Amino acid sequence: MNEKNRELAIALRHELHRHPELSMEEVWTKQHLMKFLSEHTSLELVDRGRWFYAVYHSSSEKKLSPIAFRADMDALPVEEKEGLCEYVSIYPGRGHKCGHDGHSAALAGFALELDQKGGNRDICLLFQHAEETGQGAKECLSFLKENNISEIFAVHNMPGVSLGAVAAPVGTAQFASTGMTLHFHGQKSHACYPENGKNPSFAIAKLILELENIRESGKYKGMTLITVIEVKVGEHAFGTSAGEGELLLTVRGAFEEELKDLIRHIETFAGQLAEKEKLELTVSFEDEFTDCWNHESSVKKILQAAAALSVPVEEMEEPFRASEDFGRFTKEVPGAIFYIGCGKEHAPIHTPGYDFPDEILPVIVDLYGEIAKIV
Repeated sequence: MNEKNRELAIALRHELHRHPELSMEEVWTKQHLMKFLSEHTSLELVDRGRWFYAVYHSSSEKKLSPIAFRADMDALPVEEKEGLCEYVSIYPGRGHKCGHDGHSAALAGFALELDQKGGNRDICLLFQHAEETGQGAKECLSFLKENNISEIFAVHNMPGVSLGAVAAPVGTAQFASTGMTLHFHGQKSHACYPENGKNPSFAIAKLILELENIRESGKYKGMTLITVIEVKVGEHAFGTSAGEGELLLTVRGAFEEELKDLIRHIETFAGQLAEKEKLELTVSFEDEFTDCWNHESSVKKILQAAAALSVPVEEMEEPFRASEDFGRFTKEVPGAIFYIGCGKEHAPIHTPGYDFPDEILPVIVDLYGEIAKIV
């Protein structure tokens, strides 16, 4: 990567880091990225409201098929650790604790290189909002057909992998998941006459105790997980037996179809409990992610690029359990997400002490450049 381009991209990341914006609120972030690209490149910019993309139009007479690279740009409601860096978040309770500032800055850095060095195909650079909640990719899917994209790539930084090393699994790269809320509606009563009411606490307790049995049914070929997120029953009133209760779960699976089956089992058992206790049950979902599937042909290109640049490659023992909405794109066209190591002892993502390492930014840019050359 050109040294001046590297310095510009790192300075951009620091500015993005100072101004973290949550999912569906990335107004300043989007505007700042578009301003950077308009000032430093001649790429076409296409504004799509909450998201945008840049297009490099190749002048090559024998162009390869168009491909795309995607970066996410939202932050998290996680407080920044005091004294972590000189470019600390200016917003209390918010921080770029997943490294999306680095992902966006790297893609912008690649735009600089493309604009200056050229390429043998049209290349679209997608800057996507709301990855953390799973809303963004769904809104951006039209981008693929509109630009005749034949293949799409993305990167995520990865603490626990050696600094600057590549990991690129074939098949499931990240789990499918959904946030599941089960609301039990009963009837309040005086605490001294609980038999006159319908208290949902017992149904919720029985459901929680049954969750491990549901998950460990032995029928799933991939890993499944059910995590209790929150339990809310009744209110702070010792004279009243509860009449309302909610159980919030995050349900995960290595394969989307197995996740759906697991959810059906939870709903069925919860329904049986509600009927037995004479409760009304409603179920709702949010933060829905498909499994993130890496196509083998795309992974081969990533590994070929790493070999060409002498970038070390490491194996992942299992798919990354966290969810990633990039999988919605690879359901439509071939593609893959790959990982760049932040270091074995680097602070985990989604924690106050995490920060994206500037050292890996040029590694990402160079890998994008090599991938773009491969037929």
